Amino acid sequence: MDDEIPAIGPTLIANALGLLDDLVAYDTVALTPNLELIHDVRDRLETLGADVVLTHHDDGTRANLFATIGPAIDGGIVLSGHSDVVPVDPADWTTPPFRADHRDGRVYGRGTADMKGFIACVMATVPAYAAMDLSVPIHIALTFDEEDGFHGAPILLADLAARGVRPAAAIIGEPTGLRTVGAHKGCYEYRTTVTGINGHSSEPAKAVSAVHHASRWITGLLGLADELVARAPDLSPYDPPSTTINVGVIDGGQGRCVVADRCVFDWEMRPIQSADAAFVKEQMVAREAELLAEMRRVHPGASIETETVCEVDGLEWQESSPALDLMHILLDGEDGPGGLDADGTLPVDVVSYGTEAGLFQASGIPAVLWGPGDIGVAHRPDEFVDVADLEACLSFLARLGHHVAG
Repeated sequence: MDDEIPAIGPTLIANALGLLDDLVAYDTVALTPNLELIHDVRDRLETLGADVVLTHHDDGTRANLFATIGPAIDGGIVLSGHSDVVPVDPADWTTPPFRADHRDGRVYGRGTADMKGFIACVMATVPAYAAMDLSVPIHIALTFDEEDGFHGAPILLADLAARGVRPAAAIIGEPTGLRTVGAHKGCYEYRTTVTGINGHSSEPAKAVSAVHHASRWITGLLGLADELVARAPDLSPYDPPSTTINVGVIDGGQGRCVVADRCVFDWEMRPIQSADAAFVKEQMVAREAELLAEMRRVHPGASIETETVCEVDGLEWQESSPALDLMHILLDGEDGPGGLDADGTLPVDVVSYGTEAGLFQASGIPAVLWGPGDIGVAHRPDEFVDVADLEACLSFLARLGHHVAG
């Protein structure tokens, strides 16, 4: 077999762009089916001899994919991306969001940066990996519902543990602008439901307004912001440096003249340390008890219930990490962004957004973020990835193949 990865020339780039067109065309908004995309990728990988395992959501409409190329031994490198994307409003887009549009050296479309561009580059490089005599496996992981609760990755990682699959490191292909990211904040997401009793707005004291009490709960939550700032370490590397809180959605009430009997709101925090999350919960339990006491004096059945959507710890900074060691090797000699500094050190960034890297790390798989595209255009209309970034990604993946070749 030919154990040389082809040069990063027009054919390989064209293949990656064609694959990206195909991937963008799959409408895989989080919490909706992704099986067409997953089955397409599975079929392509199995044709090349990869060992592919799918794991599913309980309802069977979404699946993760984990594929192995090379020897069935411990170790190896995981190249991971999430298959889902965030919702779109087509009216906000210049071109249809689920049809890749190539112009001005960029590819536009939902997911091009976050993170189907990386997946397309991986898939374009797989034929070369399959033709090589790899000393350790290269694994490919695709997950579902990362964008709404990180539901897929825990299922995939639990399956790896159950099967005794132990990769040595994981590269999560988030759009980092081709820079290595070695740490990020956690992502804790919740939905709180406040239940009161409705009534006529002319006699509000005879009812219990879920909207009013929800607003007081939210005020108490947001009032913790200054204390969280004070709790941040003096040398916090994050921007912003402290744990943050956000209330993203509020829904409640029937009309202006009706006291609302129900209010639901979605909120999150991005902790830089687990102690901050515990502090917020402690404070809000006390606040909730006060509100419930008031509500139940009028309506004993009043309630405030919080559902945990996800509690994903951040990617913890590790001074010594096999994943960072691997990136140092692969980026040695790289002239573009993210290459080694003049003194030979690897520049490593920290970011405030959350990813699946923390889940990989918690499962015993050292992880880093690195991928094409700019996080600043992710989740926005007219999302795009530069073709130059995709070319750099293909070159990076080629070096990975040479590094693990026997």
